[in-house]
Amino acid sequence: MPSPDYRALVRANYRQLSQSIQGFKPRREQNFLVAEIGKVLLGQYDSARRILVAEAGTGIGKSLAYLQASIPWARLNNKKVVISTATLALQEQLVNKDLPLFQPHCQPTFTFTLAKGRARYCCRQRLQSLVQGESQIGLFEATDALTPEQQAQLTQLWRALQDGSWAGDRDGWAEPIDDVLWQQLQTERHSCQPQLGHSQCPFHLARAELDKVDVVVANHALLLADLAMGGGIILPEPESCVYVLDEAHHIAHIAREQGSARLALRNTRRNLEQFNKQLPTIAAALKDEGQGAVNRTQQALQQLIPSLNELYKQLQAALRRQELVPDDQGCLRFTAGELPELLSHTLTTLKDEHKQLAQGLGRLQSALAEALKQQPGNSTVSGAMASVSLQQLHADEALGLCELMLKAVGPKHTPPARWLEQGKNDITLCATPLAVGHLLEQWCWSRAAAVIMVSATFTALNDFSYFRRAVGLRADDGSQYLRLNSPFDYQGSRLIIPPLPCEPQDAGFNDLLTKEIPRWLKDQQASLVLFSSYRQMNAVAKALRSKGHSLLVQGEAGRQALLELHRMKCDGNQPSVLFGTGSFAEGLDLPGHYLTNLIITKLPFAVPTSPVEEAMAEWITMSGGNPFMQLTVPEASRKLIQACGRLLRTETDKGRIVLLDRRLVTRRYGSALLNALPPFTRES
Repeated sequence: MPSPDYRALVRANYRQLSQSIQGFKPRREQNFLVAEIGKVLLGQYDSARRILVAEAGTGIGKSLAYLQASIPWARLNNKKVVISTATLALQEQLVNKDLPLFQPHCQPTFTFTLAKGRARYCCRQRLQSLVQGESQIGLFEATDALTPEQQAQLTQLWRALQDGSWAGDRDGWAEPIDDVLWQQLQTERHSCQPQLGHSQCPFHLARAELDKVDVVVANHALLLADLAMGGGIILPEPESCVYVLDEAHHIAHIAREQGSARLALRNTRRNLEQFNKQLPTIAAALKDEGQGAVNRTQQALQQLIPSLNELYKQLQAALRRQELVPDDQGCLRFTAGELPELLSHTLTTLKDEHKQLAQGLGRLQSALAEALKQQPGNSTVSGAMASVSLQQLHADEALGLCELMLKAVGPKHTPPARWLEQGKNDITLCATPLAVGHLLEQWCWSRAAAVIMVSATFTALNDFSYFRRAVGLRADDGSQYLRLNSPFDYQGSRLIIPPLPCEPQDAGFNDLLTKEIPRWLKDQQASLVLFSSYRQMNAVAKALRSKGHSLLVQGEAGRQALLELHRMKCDGNQPSVLFGTGSFAEGLDLPGHYLTNLIITKLPFAVPTSPVEEAMAEWITMSGGNPFMQLTVPEASRKLIQACGRLLRTETDKGRIVLLDRRLVTRRYGSALLNALPPFTRES
């Protein structure tokens, strides 16, 4: 493809767009982002590695920029654009606003759709069987005990699916669908296959639609789940995709979650015992043809169930003798990832036994699939397949847990976080990979046609290094980095750091907040106060309400209901004060007169309380580093920028930020945190 053709198309599309939108204002930073994405896609920086990490401040219009740059290139090169986001709000904005806005003005033309995971769709055959009252051979405990309300809802769902008024996705149904009921309806990976007569199931119809469209909108969890399975399972193959990862600062965290595994010993044993009781019924459905697969599965269960029971008893005894001592939350992390001898020996056995079970279940699944081909629509066989499918998923996760727990780690490699959780009635083994960069490289960076990552907060302390380390990129690997400042008038707003007598860790800080916050709320119409914890927020709210203050406090009503009430008060010229925690510091959009006074009570330092955070800090220390400066301060910098970003949402917004944490001016790291913030006019 000659390069000028692509550039000419982008320019022509831009002209069309600018002439068609009333009041369109050219944005220099937006146009620069379009140009840089174009250069990366054309391979002008590195033809073998088309990766761009672009930090684009609020107000640049990054979504419209990446649509203008990526869609024409993908269409000309026979690729698909997969846009992945971290939040439902951005997905809805793309599908309902940005893509419909750009679509009429783009050449080549394109189509788009929203992708969801298979668990969001019902299985047509399972729904029909339940409506007709056909039991799925007791494979789900609640199947035979549907309430009249559930039965009525099933009938409504079936009618709507038949007449085409419902597409079969859970999110598309106006009323809530009970979790227990949905579990009996949802599509299963192994049993709901087109070759088994399920080609008209809602998931497969939606999946077929993905093959037809040019642009797919998904979320990070679905994208990474697909990539972890090898790619091309739900979404298109990575090699045929231009990935646009919006809000990409979440990618490492979600990749870590995808690589995690858990094994609840007692619950797993009970689940397998229940499944073992169902095997004779499954064998009867298969007749003689699948008896070998049934026998192999039974043999594996006869070995595995006692092993799980024995390990549970051994760990219980060790906990009782205090050879293993969990913390107050029942969590015991294994230092440096080193397992007790008892655990490492038994897990080796469990790993082998889970492999045997997985092989038996695989053969059983094949036998059931063959039976279903011969008896299409047989609800007993399809119910058996659903049960076996569920066991396969559990066996795969258990096998993954054993492998992650036992994985040998080289001297220069980061060990996984490994721990156990002691609950009231169970003991759960857990493992999470700390370093996911190699996984992302293997799943995506090295395979995709191109990757464009955008976010308002990639840099920490004015540098990309923190993000680069987290996702496995290097400064010299051909990936490109771009930082664009927001067009907002930051200097027209004030950042105030009052000279307070104490710091957040001091005993009297809560009392100080109850005195200081009213001072900074006085004569203000629209305020947001951000706290570091629910406990502190609720304590301060209680104290201020006792003095007559009217507050809207996170958790006391739904997020949207609170924000709507806040907007109504602002529109009615009444003072309104929102109290929120960390989730209100990201993604909250209160433009103009809805927010002019932002109070941040404390720097957003995360205390490493989770086993994963503790393990990461421990590894950095063991490697000779400083976890506070390498992890805590950079992450606090990113979160502080996000929190301050709540104030200005449009180019005409103005207001003030009051930071009630004097460590910004008294501690050595304070100046680095301050200098990473946008250029507000500072006052002390």
